[in-house]
Amino acid sequence: MNKGNRGIIADKILVDLYVKQKRSAKEISKILNCSENKVNYWLLKYAIEKRSISEAVYAKCNPNGDPFKFVPPKTPEDFRLFGLGVGLYWGEGTKADKNQVRLGNSDPKLILAFMKFLRRFFSIEKSEFKFHLHTFSDIDTEEAVCFWKKELGIARAQFYKPTVTQSGKLGTCRKKSKYGVITVHFSNTKLRDIMVGLIDSVNKPL
Repeated sequence: MNKGNRGIIADKILVDLYVKQKRSAKEISKILNCSENKVNYWLLKYAIEKRSISEAVYAKCNPNGDPFKFVPPKTPEDFRLFGLGVGLYWGEGTKADKNQVRLGNSDPKLILAFMKFLRRFFSIEKSEFKFHLHTFSDIDTEEAVCFWKKELGIARAQFYKPTVTQSGKLGTCRKKSKYGVITVHFSNTKLRDIMVGLIDSVNKPL
């Protein structure tokens, strides 16, 4: 254990392990062969702010940091795409889901536009998206999956298990597309909060 007299844990060690490496107090106690209470004591002593439970869970799920990187718009074309992406999420996205960015529609061009927005400004690879297909009982599910694979240029492995609803249950919703409704997912709480924050910023009074 790398420490000074009387069981003092050096502040630079805690900064490295807790802040930079995002290790938990429990993990640090095992690394330094001391009690978790001692780690928490020195975190408090050095005024190193403890992570909330949600922040701790996020850090554990993303040990290498955020799986995205924000790239601000620079050109007029960028700003148009940026505004379009925020507008699409505002109108079509599922804001109630606190753990992922999610948007569903029956129009492939709309889905592609939103994916382009996320790829351009948040550096998300196409292979990192997941998709959920919602079809109806009188639609050939395999044909629908093949349609969306081709239109979006994605792999079969990116699909969750499709949801099939009995025809007529949702009224005229099924008339939107003979290939059902596709929802694009990117699971990340921080990105979801950023997207909601962008919407909130638009709503702020001038």
